[in-house]
Amino acid sequence: MESKRSTFGSNFGFLMAAIGSAVGLGNIWGFPYKMGQSGGFTFLLVYLLLAVFVGLTIMVSELAIGRKTRLSPIDAYREVSKKYKWIGWLAVASPFLVMTFYAVLGGYVLQYMSLNLAELSFGLSDLFRQQITGVATFDAMLANPFGCFFFTLLFMVICMVIVMGGVSGGIERFNKIGMPALALMLVIVIARSVTLPNAVEGLKFMFVPGYAVKGGFIDEAPGLISVLGTAGGQMFFSLSLAMGAILTYGSYLGKEENLVSNSITIVAADTLIAIMAGVAVIPAAVANGINNGIPVNEIAMNGPKLLFVTLQDVFANMGKAGPLFGVIFYLLVLLAAISSAISLMEAVGAHWIDMDLKAGKGDTRKRITLTVSALITIAALIVAVDGLGSNNIHPAALMGITGPVPDYIADWLDFMDCWSEGIAMPLGAMLMALMIGWERSPQLVLEEVGHGYRSTFFVKFYTVCIRFVAPVVMAFVLAGQMIGFFGGHEALWYAVAFGTLALFAIYTLSGREKK
Repeated sequence: MESKRSTFGSNFGFLMAAIGSAVGLGNIWGFPYKMGQSGGFTFLLVYLLLAVFVGLTIMVSELAIGRKTRLSPIDAYREVSKKYKWIGWLAVASPFLVMTFYAVLGGYVLQYMSLNLAELSFGLSDLFRQQITGVATFDAMLANPFGCFFFTLLFMVICMVIVMGGVSGGIERFNKIGMPALALMLVIVIARSVTLPNAVEGLKFMFVPGYAVKGGFIDEAPGLISVLGTAGGQMFFSLSLAMGAILTYGSYLGKEENLVSNSITIVAADTLIAIMAGVAVIPAAVANGINNGIPVNEIAMNGPKLLFVTLQDVFANMGKAGPLFGVIFYLLVLLAAISSAISLMEAVGAHWIDMDLKAGKGDTRKRITLTVSALITIAALIVAVDGLGSNNIHPAALMGITGPVPDYIADWLDFMDCWSEGIAMPLGAMLMALMIGWERSPQLVLEEVGHGYRSTFFVKFYTVCIRFVAPVVMAFVLAGQMIGFFGGHEALWYAVAFGTLALFAIYTLSGREKK
């Protein structure tokens, strides 16, 4: 029986897997719709700054801790820190919660790809074609809990089979093919999107400062803190940070690999694909709305409806070529969803796989992966049958709350998203920054980075960012996320976020280890 821990077969394979983990629904779906609701260019600018000063810093930290310890998140944090050893459990809870709704969204994508493929292959009637466009199809899908759960289960089976294949034979092999294919299909969709009549209005929305308000898309520019919270949550979700995935992948990386250049490549590639996804989606949505006489301030660029209502309408209005572009688009979204999902499943199961190896039980990857997949699927069942709140089994309904309710209990998807992306991920990143920057020392990471990279500028840049920039920014992001999910008085959530930062800072500095 195999007794050695898995590793990536090559640095290229690692990069494709890490980029695949980063490039997911957060890029193809989350980035465009959050950009749409957050003022276009303002969101883009804040996102880019966060990616450079916070995302890159956390990415390097997670890769370094993973490679230094050669352990899964739970064991890695236990070895690195006495005070913050429990963060590892937070880094496992986050991907588990994310997968409970991620699998459902992946199932939605499978359904829409299948519908477009059926029309493309069999030339279905105009009557049936009308049924797979716009709101009617989306509402019908949500009202069919059996169908939603079936496709969720199918999505989970696909991911489970890949993860069972191992780090090199499954995850790396899939991403070596999937990531180049995704990039190619994205270029094809962009080429069609930007050539639609009035697509230039969507490009202006994305890249011209203030055009979101000037062009009539929104009534007023969103507040900076609101944008910071949205962009920060999106960045961590998109880059797969603070959810154990990158740390786990780092633990499979060889000492000869350059952590800084790899981190820059991953962050740059993820950001580029997110922007490309915006160019593929937003101009098409805007063009379709304008061409059909919809006022620009009423064009749907929010939530799942952007992907499954607005974009499906775009493909339906393309004529005979519509189903082809629909298949290509939903296939690329599916590849992105799978590449991220398998990294999250790996992060959840890695601890128990490592435990069995240490206990001399050999490679129990298949059994552990099957168990993890089953547990995620059971939890995802709740999200799937809820139908984004349309089937009246959402948390608010179960608690007997009527009338307007906060987003976090409006449906099970938002509930899971709230506690993972909204709370656990920004809190985990903030605590990791305090741990490395103050309890231990930035040298903990810089020594590991030094195996493949030496730069005086990076040492200074990293030290300032991990000690000061990341903790403070993450407190703002945490406040912004809580405002978005819980509503209420903003001052209260600022006080909660920065009070949490202050308490943990005091806890960190009191009797900290001398290293």
